[in-house]
Amino acid sequence: MRAIAITGQGEAARLILSEAPDPRPAADEVLIDVAATAVNRADLLQRKGLYPPPAGASQILGLECSGIIRELGADVKDWSVGDEVCALLPGGGYAERAVAHRGSVMRVPNRLTLTDAAAVPEVFLTCSLNLFQIAEAPAVGWALVHGGGSGIGTAAIQLLRHAGVKTIVTAGSTEKCNRCLDLGAVAALNYRHGDFTPEVMDLTEGQGVDVVLDSIGAPYLAQHLKCLAVGGRLILIGLMGGAVSEINLGTLLAKRIAIHGSTLRSRSAAEKARIVTGFLQRFKAALDVGTVRPIIHTVLPLEEAQAAHEILEESSHFGKVVLQVQDE
Repeated sequence: MRAIAITGQGEAARLILSEAPDPRPAADEVLIDVAATAVNRADLLQRKGLYPPPAGASQILGLECSGIIRELGADVKDWSVGDEVCALLPGGGYAERAVAHRGSVMRVPNRLTLTDAAAVPEVFLTCSLNLFQIAEAPAVGWALVHGGGSGIGTAAIQLLRHAGVKTIVTAGSTEKCNRCLDLGAVAALNYRHGDFTPEVMDLTEGQGVDVVLDSIGAPYLAQHLKCLAVGGRLILIGLMGGAVSEINLGTLLAKRIAIHGSTLRSRSAAEKARIVTGFLQRFKAALDVGTVRPIIHTVLPLEEAQAAHEILEESSHFGKVVLQVQDE
C-alpha cells in the first residue's frame, strides 16, 4: 500500500510517499480503507523523533482517519464490512489502510463527508475528555482555551458553546480572533499583545475562569494561577512553550486549584472506548445536525504530507489540515 515514510532525522526529517506492508487486524480490530487522515501537532513531534508511538502501534504517522471498513477481526461483532467510519488511531493514518480497535471507531456523522470526518476523532475526543470528563466544565461557567484557531481550539469553542460554557480564547492574529468569535467564543485575545490575565479577570468580573485548556505549558503557568477561579482546574495537554517552570504553591492552596496533565494516545484501548462512548452520548446529536462540526483549513493529497506539516509549523492554519488518501 502507499504510505508516508520519514526520511532524515531531527529537524531535518522530511516526509515522502513510499510503500509499506498492509496491516492486519487483530481479533478486536477492524481494517479500514482510508479515505482521509488529518494532521496533528503530535505528528510533527514524531517526525522529528520526539514522540515515539506506543509499544505495538504502527510506526506510520497519523492519529486519526476516515474510510470504509474492509475487514473485521475475529471478535468484532458491532461493525460490518462496508460501514463508513472515522477512527482514533495510535498510529498508521498516513496510509491507504489502517487498523483501529473496535472501541475507537465511530460512524461518520450524518452531515459530514468522509473527508470532513477525518478531522473529528483526535481533536473532538481530546476536548470532550479534558473539558468535560476530567475538568467537568460547568454550564454557565467560564473556560480559557489557548490556540483558538487550532484544531483543538476550534473544536473546544464549539463543544463549550454547545454545553453553555462561556469561552475565552487566545490566538495570534486579529483575523483568527474574529473567526473564533464567529464560532462562538465570548472573547478572543491576541496573545501577541502580552499578558492576558487582566482581560480574563475583567471579562469574568474578577472571579476568574473555571477551566483552562493549556497546550503551551511553562510560560503561562503563573498567569494561569492568577486567572483561575477558586476551585479551578488547569488541564495541561501540551508543552509547545516549554516544560519547566516555577509554581506558587501558596496560590495553589489558597484557590484550591487542581492541575491535571493529560494525554490521549497512550491510554489503553478500554479507556479510549469509554472516551468515545462519553463523547457520542453527549455530542453525537450535535454532530449529526451540524451544530458542531470540524473546521477544515485545507485538504491536500497524501503525497503533500510534508507541505501539510509546514502549514502547522507556520501556524498559518485555522482549523484542521486534512490529507486526502483516496477518492471518496
